[in-house]
Amino acid sequence: MRLGLTVGYSGAGMALPMEMIKEAENLGFDSCWTAEAYGSDAVTPLAWIGAQTERIKLGTAIMQVPGRQPAMTAMTAMTLDALSGGRFVLGLGPSGPQVVEGWYGVGYKKPLTRMREYITVLREIFAREKRVEFNGEFYQMPYTGPGSVGLGKPLRSILHARPDMKIYTAAISPNGVKLAAELADGFFPIWCDPQRFELFQEPIDEGFKKSGKQKTMADFDVAPFVSVILGPDADKCRSMVKPMMALYIGGMGARGKNFYNDFAKRLGYEEEAVKIQDLYLDGKKQEAAALVPDELVDAVSFCGPEERIRDLFDRWRGAPVGTLCIGTNSKEALRLMAELVL
Repeated sequence: MRLGLTVGYSGAGMALPMEMIKEAENLGFDSCWTAEAYGSDAVTPLAWIGAQTERIKLGTAIMQVPGRQPAMTAMTAMTLDALSGGRFVLGLGPSGPQVVEGWYGVGYKKPLTRMREYITVLREIFAREKRVEFNGEFYQMPYTGPGSVGLGKPLRSILHARPDMKIYTAAISPNGVKLAAELADGFFPIWCDPQRFELFQEPIDEGFKKSGKQKTMADFDVAPFVSVILGPDADKCRSMVKPMMALYIGGMGARGKNFYNDFAKRLGYEEEAVKIQDLYLDGKKQEAAALVPDELVDAVSFCGPEERIRDLFDRWRGAPVGTLCIGTNSKEALRLMAELVL
């Protein structure tokens, strides 16, 4: 098992925890991951981090697919990879309909079809085996549709890339996990209960089979996001995780179209997920956070004093998880996780 450090996206101000990132690198963390929503982007901070580090891998978790054409994402990935000495890892995600249609101004329909086309184009660009030609539902290269002047021609990247550059996707739905296992090198579940890994294993196996390759878990990285809140009071530590979980379970989508709410239900918290969403969408965010079960928080994160975190980590031993992408604001927590994992 490896360790990654997630630094997320900005709030109203932009800052990066460079001392934490450098400490993680010194401790032997494998990777550092940035994110984007509808504020700071994932790429610019990663370039800043890459210029101030030497060994840690630089990953996007995630770049939002609808916000960029695949060729621009490929150019960005190849550039950062070249400048960092081959440290870049490309993490992609479909985002959600509220952000995609509200912020990027494009349709959200068929996000998995879009992801399939996107990865296919990226692989062709990275391989440089031929000039890129692609005719899909979402992407056409060269483009010949409405607004075209008919002068496009197939091109091949001037910059040479690593053809084996790793691609990860954000996924929690069975079909999303299946697609990741088929086409990608790993995936990010926003939460993972290591004792309920069967929720992922079946679609992973289906994706491996569909890939047409002799693909196994040794070739595929399951990299869940895991909060680590170190402190003497477990309840207080959990209270720092619950508001974000309530945001996703309750507010990241509309009723009937919230992937995180659906996932909480599959984890065994159907009644609580419904109540959290109702409260959150009614503007009662604190009440929604209070309803996030302690058992769910403990299943997917590490909260409390050192000995309690050691006990919680026992649940993860032997789980087919390749990278723990931890989120924390404590150097002591970094050191504890490094001791436990590395």
